[in-house]
Amino acid sequence: MNILGNSIKEIRKSKKMTQKQLSELTGFKQNTISNHENGNRQLDETDIRKYAKALNVKPQQLFDRASIQEIKIPTSPLAQKITETVVQLHTPRKQKVLEYANQELVEQNNRKISGLHESKLFEYKVYEKLAAGNGYNYFGDNSYDVVLHNEKLDHDFASWVFGDSMEPTYLNGEVVLIKQTGFDYDGAIYAVEWDGQTYIKKVYREEDGLRLVSLNSKYADKFAAYDEDPRIIGKIVGNFMPMEN
Repeated sequence: MNILGNSIKEIRKSKKMTQKQLSELTGFKQNTISNHENGNRQLDETDIRKYAKALNVKPQQLFDRASIQEIKIPTSPLAQKITETVVQLHTPRKQKVLEYANQELVEQNNRKISGLHESKLFEYKVYEKLAAGNGYNYFGDNSYDVVLHNEKLDHDFASWVFGDSMEPTYLNGEVVLIKQTGFDYDGAIYAVEWDGQTYIKKVYREEDGLRLVSLNSKYADKFAAYDEDPRIIGKIVGNFMPMEN
């Protein structure tokens, strides 16, 4: 809690003084005053004297007001003992305690923020590698890997990309997210089961079958005749490189 900054703020408001007016009296920028009052910037002894002079109070009054605020706060026995000890210190020593406490609070909050970011990672079950090149038997094994991503994306199942035929959009080692759908339109990217393999390709419906097109120009088109029973598993709706655990 920013006790000293609150004291400055309360005294300023009690005198019906704006931050802009206080800025003119102290020489601080208005943004600096806001940071002091909110505890985002530390106060040194010179700062406190400037505020005291501008507010027409003695420097000790700022600390006395802060001490009263501290005592009003419900505390544990340990916190109460700390408060009682700090109140007995002279002003320069109180300032040292305050600076140390602020540093500890910043470190504590940074750790909380870091933990919050970590908790926002989402798990994806990623099954056998899909083929982005020569084909890979997708349905032969139900084993999966668990990977992390910082977005929660709607999909029916996820699989690995293996190969480079769909570069630069889909990279080897990435995860693709598949939504089980029928055929929507020519040129969309689908997962297609054909001849015992599964492929990620741009798909075009032709009279006698499906034309499977790679994004990487070094790969020739593949043609899956309808009498060979090609099956569209679903549309690719997303892809990402997994985050490291």
